[in-house]
Amino acid sequence: MTRHHDTPEAAIPKGVRDFLPIKAAKIEHLSRTLQDVFSRWGFRPVIPPSLEDLQALERGLGGGLQEKTFRFDDRQSGRLVAIPPDITPQVARIVATRMREIPLPLRLCYSGRVLRHTEQQAGKDREIFQSGVEMIGLDGPEADAEMIAMAVECFKALGATEFTLDIGQVEFFRGVMTDLPLPAPLAREVESAIARKDSSGLKALLEKVPLSDRALEEIHALPRLFGGREVLDRAAGVVKNDRSRRALDNLVRVLEILEVYGVQEHVTFDLGELRGLDYHTGITFQGFLPGMGRAACHGGRYDNLTARYGYPAPATGFTFNLLNLLFALDKQLDQVAAHSTDILIFQAGAQKEKAQRLARALRERGYSAARDIIPRGLEDTLAYAQKMNFRFVMIIGEKDGEVQIIRLADGSETRLAYEAVLDENFSL
Repeated sequence: MTRHHDTPEAAIPKGVRDFLPIKAAKIEHLSRTLQDVFSRWGFRPVIPPSLEDLQALERGLGGGLQEKTFRFDDRQSGRLVAIPPDITPQVARIVATRMREIPLPLRLCYSGRVLRHTEQQAGKDREIFQSGVEMIGLDGPEADAEMIAMAVECFKALGATEFTLDIGQVEFFRGVMTDLPLPAPLAREVESAIARKDSSGLKALLEKVPLSDRALEEIHALPRLFGGREVLDRAAGVVKNDRSRRALDNLVRVLEILEVYGVQEHVTFDLGELRGLDYHTGITFQGFLPGMGRAACHGGRYDNLTARYGYPAPATGFTFNLLNLLFALDKQLDQVAAHSTDILIFQAGAQKEKAQRLARALRERGYSAARDIIPRGLEDTLAYAQKMNFRFVMIIGEKDGEVQIIRLADGSETRLAYEAVLDENFSL
């Protein structure tokens, strides 16, 4: 007796996934929509490699990403190579080594996958789909504002109606903390408390060191400086150091430009945001969608990055995490995933020449058309077409060659001569 076993699901490593047609269609739509926006803003694509020399790659990675990098021996060179955990350092390397003779500024965009180690049992994705832009060679508030306005346009192009761009400025924090007599371990604890917006914990930490009233006022303000435009006014009333005040002036100018772009309603400020403190050199921002704690978009200024590859240039950019977008916009993208093939062509009997010729003609006219090649009856073909989301089934008559066209949405039927369907003026 023959025993039938269920086919086991193929084992794949934790943190990576298969994406079947519906999800894959949504991811492709997200990437394509973002790339369309990038193109409208004058950005041109680059495609970095999926492997990098580890030593070269690590020049452009912060400490956190260095720890998450997959690395292994390259049998061909005997050197250590790595699967990049982020695309921005790759673009910086490309600019510094392959494009340094091209006039600045450079507006470059990309779409690809990166791989990162995650903590065991963390349940996080190790494979990340990124689409983003890098603007190399422009400094100042207009370039920063362009990145934020462009990110807003991306969210709108994706169909998002409620979203927030949360803007920080690492120079504001550095101005507050510069020259304070804090031992390194205590400084890290202070940073952590500010990032958590833990005012009481911050107060307890600062009792350990003698600080001036002015310094205490500035530090204690940091966890509370988040919200709308008024945050900039509150911050100006608190901080007195020149470095922080220059950072505030930068934010005010950026906001003025964002008002020209008409996107200020989507902007909030968080001057206690310390993400990327070891990497960014000015404005940072994150894009959030409702119901999702993780950012869908990260961006900011990183003026020191290309210099690590021997080519100093100011730079700013942002990247979207497509899987975070997918999670937040999944239901809104159902119509995208429901995109159907236009026509399934059925012809009974051994001779299939008419069906093949018809399929070719329809494709030349821009329709998507597939042949039902498997030998089966018309009833099974119709059931298959319904399940696979075809729009129409065309049935070629065995004798007279008449074509029966069934619209699957409502079951309506049309009959036309075969030559009429072949005619270049035919349309569904």
